[in-house]
Amino acid sequence: MRILLDKFSKRFGDVTVIDEMDLEIKSGEMIALLGPSGCGKSTTLFAICGIHQVNGGRILFGDKDVTHSTAQARNVGVVFQNYALYPHMNVFDNIAFPLTVRKDDKATIKREVEAIAALVHISELLERKPAQLSGGQQQRVALARALIRKPDVLLLDEPLANLDAKLRLEMRSEIRRIQLETGISAILVTHDQVEAMSMCDRIAIMNDGKILQIATPNDMYNNPDTDFVAGFLGNPPIAFLEGQAVDGHCQLADTDIRLPLPEHLSDLNGHQPIRLGVRPELVGNKDGTDVSGTISFVETQGRENLYDITLSNGAIIRSIQHVRDDVRLGDAVTWPIDCSKMLVFDQNGTRL
Repeated sequence: MRILLDKFSKRFGDVTVIDEMDLEIKSGEMIALLGPSGCGKSTTLFAICGIHQVNGGRILFGDKDVTHSTAQARNVGVVFQNYALYPHMNVFDNIAFPLTVRKDDKATIKREVEAIAALVHISELLERKPAQLSGGQQQRVALARALIRKPDVLLLDEPLANLDAKLRLEMRSEIRRIQLETGISAILVTHDQVEAMSMCDRIAIMNDGKILQIATPNDMYNNPDTDFVAGFLGNPPIAFLEGQAVDGHCQLADTDIRLPLPEHLSDLNGHQPIRLGVRPELVGNKDGTDVSGTISFVETQGRENLYDITLSNGAIIRSIQHVRDDVRLGDAVTWPIDCSKMLVFDQNGTRL
């Protein structure tokens, strides 16, 4: 089911949270609304499911205008951060609840519950109460309850926030598997860029109630429109360096370091202020322009280590490499930067 937000606006009192947003979710696509707290992503989700009434624009499911339809009249499945399971009901009755309200017959309910329980791998848990389940099992029950009514769209509001790291990894792949198997259109709200990049076909990065960029995870990572987008994607995060454009190079502020700009910016000149974005994989791993600094932080990550290198002006760049025995905290190092893949932004944060 294609979902369309056409000039969607939402206000709370005198405060405009969303102003004329346009967004299309393609049929069968999973898209992430990614951004910091308060950027409007959950408000958008709640408007789509009918919890919030819109103040302007339209919401379409396929060709049907549902802008003023009640939440009950929209065929949506919602999974909340806190799961919202009924504690007095067992797993079977929790999953069956939407069909029970719809007054489906008992044979149909039994068949559908068993089928969806098998899909989310909880067939053996149907007699248990929510209190007897782990966080990951409760999440699967909430997902099954959302899917059993065969909704037109699945809405996921920070669904993995309460899980530990191992369960988050497992449930990321499980939710994606189920979404692909059912072919349902899905919207994920998250502030976790790893969730967005690993689970979704496209990402919409939001800030201050606006969508800044929509793209596939790879395209968003490699071709961000702004420094805000570049800074929001990537783990470890990108490092930013301030400087001036001089003869196709960037003269870093308060240093004698000059880094060649990417080829398409080789004519950039005029001492205009620019900002370089240097991702950790560009530092210390390949031939490039040597830069000297001091190792100011080492984080062990198993197969790899993350190294912070403080430059002479106090700026910090990062390098992620296989564990090295020849480098320790406080060491002076000279490592190359692959300048051809640096991101360059103007003083307003727009990509050059």
